[in-house]
Amino acid sequence: MNWVRDRASRALDYLWGGWGAAASLLLLTALWEAGHAAYGTLVLPSPRDTVAALVRMGGDGRLLPAVVETTGNALGGFVAASLVGGVLGAMAGASDMMRRLLQPIATLMLGIPAIAWVVLALLWFGGSGLAASFTVVVTTAPIVFSGAAQGVRTLDGDLRRMARAFRVPGPMLVWDVYLPHMLSYLFPALASALALSWKIAVMAELLSGAGGIGDGLATARVQLDTVKALAWVLAVVGLLLALEYLLLEPVRRHLQTWRREAQGGDSAMTRGLL
Repeated sequence: MNWVRDRASRALDYLWGGWGAAASLLLLTALWEAGHAAYGTLVLPSPRDTVAALVRMGGDGRLLPAVVETTGNALGGFVAASLVGGVLGAMAGASDMMRRLLQPIATLMLGIPAIAWVVLALLWFGGSGLAASFTVVVTTAPIVFSGAAQGVRTLDGDLRRMARAFRVPGPMLVWDVYLPHMLSYLFPALASALALSWKIAVMAELLSGAGGIGDGLATARVQLDTVKALAWVLAVVGLLLALEYLLLEPVRRHLQTWRREAQGGDSAMTRGLL
């Protein structure tokens, strides 16, 4: 019975968060409409015209291939950045020598503007999707690196030594202690990197003309078609909102519950060991 109440409470909380997001979107739409009334279609097309243009692009077969290509470029770069940044960050968190070696490099990469990486990627890889994926990797990997390093570095050393002294099984220690703690630092970094991946991929596509949503934006700019340009922007925003509320938010809530349960388990384990 308690399990059912807990699940129902989580579902209601999630739905309430969705209503809050819907209210924010309605407010933004109202401000958008007010801006259109004040400045006209050339500066700011109306929400209705923008949605109609987006529907037309979907109907004539331009929208879906562009979305798929941009998603592939963004996700490919994000996966590579997560692997590289996560492994190097864990090494830096576990070893002071590796931290001194890698931290300045990560800081340097974070300081280089994304647009500079785009220009270099175009010189190195030409106008291809590889340029967009490369830019995503070098821009987001330092973010994942920082989260992974901080997660490993702040592990409770006393609890770890106590668990080893009393021979706590390794799988139990990893699953109940290490992972919840590390993910509390790593997941926000991964979420930020994933959202940033789409923005970087679109920017790289816009400058390279390699297809995707960015190429559609570039074409609309050349044609001075503000309605179409805003429709492409709306497509990107829709992707980011779907990513946030359909994927990241449920995972975030699950991890918060898992960490609370794990912290309770840590306290119980500590009392048991003592």
